[in-house]
Amino acid sequence: MSLLERLNSDMKQAMRNKEKDKLSVIRMVKASLQNEVIKLGKSELSVDEELTILSREVKQRKDSLHEFDKAGRQDLVDKLRTELAVVELYLPEQLSEEELSNIVKQTIDEVGATSKADMGKVMAAVMPKVKGKTDGSLVNKFVQQHLS
Repeated sequence: MSLLERLNSDMKQAMRNKEKDKLSVIRMVKASLQNEVIKLGKSELSVDEELTILSREVKQRKDSLHEFDKAGRQDLVDKLRTELAVVELYLPEQLSEEELSNIVKQTIDEVGATSKADMGKVMAAVMPKVKGKTDGSLVNKFVQQHLS
């Protein structure tokens, strides 16, 4: 089942169950996917492109969550946490820190990185391997740890 089919199915279920918050988030994600289809001029998106969009949606919400938390807006923080939980349902299973650490070590060996100057090479090699499975800032943190 494609992501769009899954979203449509979940959207119908959310309507039946009168889950307004979930329905709203699903519609936003679906709109983002459809906007990307139009922007790229394709009939449908690849799995990789869908993951990119989902990751972008998660990142936007996490950034907003941080800002609202700093501003003391607990009502908006709670709303965004609910939205994040819904969006994350559509992402692949997230990597554990141990799995990510192993991937980073392996990639450092593959590209022959020895210092922080090689960080760009390592990041460029790691990110496609973990796309949609972890946060880029976490990857960055592990790469820095292993290169120091």
